[in-house]
Amino acid sequence: MKKRQSRRRAVKLRLGIIMVLLIVIIAMIFFLFKHFAPGKTKADLNDYFNIKDQNDVGLIWQGTKSENPAKYYDGRVYIEYEFLKNNIDPIYYYDYNEKQLIYTIPGNLVMAEADSNEYYVSRTQTVLDYVIVKLCDQKAYIALDFVKQYTKLEYEYNENPRRVYVNSRWGNVLVADASKTEQVRCLAGIKSDILTEITKGDTVWILEEEDNWRKVKTSDGFIGYVPAGSLGTPYEITISKDFEEPVYPRISKNQTINMSWYQVTNSSANEYLPSYLENVKGLNVLAPTWFNLKDDEGNITSFADTDSVDYAHKLGLEVWATVNDIDGEGDINEILNFTSKRQRLVNQVVSSAIQNSIDGINVDLESISTDSADGYIQFIRELSVKCHNNDIVLSVDNYPPTIYSQHYNRSQQAVFADYIIVMGYEETNVTSPNAGSVASIGYVADAIAKTLKEVPGDRLILGVPFYCRIWQETGSGSKMELSNEAVSMNEAKERCRTYGANPVWDEKLGQYYAEYEYQGSTFKIWLEENASLEKKLQLMRDNKLAGLASWKLGLEADSVWELIMQYME
Repeated sequence: MKKRQSRRRAVKLRLGIIMVLLIVIIAMIFFLFKHFAPGKTKADLNDYFNIKDQNDVGLIWQGTKSENPAKYYDGRVYIEYEFLKNNIDPIYYYDYNEKQLIYTIPGNLVMAEADSNEYYVSRTQTVLDYVIVKLCDQKAYIALDFVKQYTKLEYEYNENPRRVYVNSRWGNVLVADASKTEQVRCLAGIKSDILTEITKGDTVWILEEEDNWRKVKTSDGFIGYVPAGSLGTPYEITISKDFEEPVYPRISKNQTINMSWYQVTNSSANEYLPSYLENVKGLNVLAPTWFNLKDDEGNITSFADTDSVDYAHKLGLEVWATVNDIDGEGDINEILNFTSKRQRLVNQVVSSAIQNSIDGINVDLESISTDSADGYIQFIRELSVKCHNNDIVLSVDNYPPTIYSQHYNRSQQAVFADYIIVMGYEETNVTSPNAGSVASIGYVADAIAKTLKEVPGDRLILGVPFYCRIWQETGSGSKMELSNEAVSMNEAKERCRTYGANPVWDEKLGQYYAEYEYQGSTFKIWLEENASLEKKLQLMRDNKLAGLASWKLGLEADSVWELIMQYME
């Protein structure tokens, strides 16, 4: 009896162990299946494309999904202006103040008002069967069908959900054919949500490779990931589009530019021009500062003088009159952000140039804020159209590139202006907290190198100083007082002679340094003269730049002209 009970207990124990093992095995199989089996969850496509209202359209650009959807109105797809400008074509400009879209084409402007189906090229009107610019949530949206007229792109629109794939990738594209039916997933992983499905024989673009996955674009505009093993051998196809790229005009002088600014702050200053030019040699461009801002409406005060132009022409000089925002009364940032004010400024400057037989316009706007950066570039575009239609050279002055001046957008300037001038001076200026050079050779070399990343060398002119600063340090430590004054080349040498300072050459800075004591103060001078100027001229030549510009006429030593002529080709 006891033996039977022992056997029963043993059998029950074995059965219990077997049951536990079976449960463990089943649990492990379930766990492994759950862990390694492909996910079956389908992505919420509205969430995926950030579609929040009935007019939203998912936007994919060059293989990347945008977080900002496009719009759909009356059977047309519209793309947000900021996205269009920043990613597809930087030449579009929208004026939110006066609600106008402007696109610059060679020799003209294309203009359309918001909520209108009309646009103008000059005075020629074209009427379309759709609105060109729609306003939504204080943003401007541009019809892609209109964009296609001026920008080399194509787009594919699909429903369920509404999405648009915008492409401007041309040339050879890597593709592959699906070797079997496969899910296209949001991310590279079998658990990622499913976007769509491809079937055997479908051709997809291969955008990226990621381990054993491929990022692809499907024929109906989805961007997602498939296992590499689901695709056949990749091959190239050629994507092309017939489109005539715009060629913006440029006036190019067949000589190295040797330009000097002539500062004019009132009309009587023009009378002294002959005396300033008396000992000048080799100069071929004179840039008088003739145009100032009169008010915030785009009107100018002009000191342009036909007699001065005629005199310069007799000496073989072209005249590139400067428009600046330093000496006038107007707020340039206010003007730039309104199309009517900006174009008033353009028209008055060009009109004065024509009336006075001026050869070129030199733009010297040094107070541009980031808020008016787009308006500034649009001003350069609009001015270039007027200038080139009247055979007037356009040059633009720029600071050396820094994080604080990147909004000047030199690369776009270079598309439309004939010459870009980098002002290779004011390394230390009137407000600098420490004494130093106005233009050390390292500072100038760096300014050239950085500007060349945005501007072709044959359009870049190097600006150099004909002046330096004399720094006065009084006291010491935290109580030291610092002041400075800008002086001519001759004045700096005369100060050294008067106070017995012995200039010493500093090879690193590429200029002479002098120091002297007077009445309890220390005076420091980093001189600009022939030796330092020649270092800068060598940089101009070595970088094959378009020429030289000097600030300003009347501050130079007579001997600099012979030196400069040796570097003019």
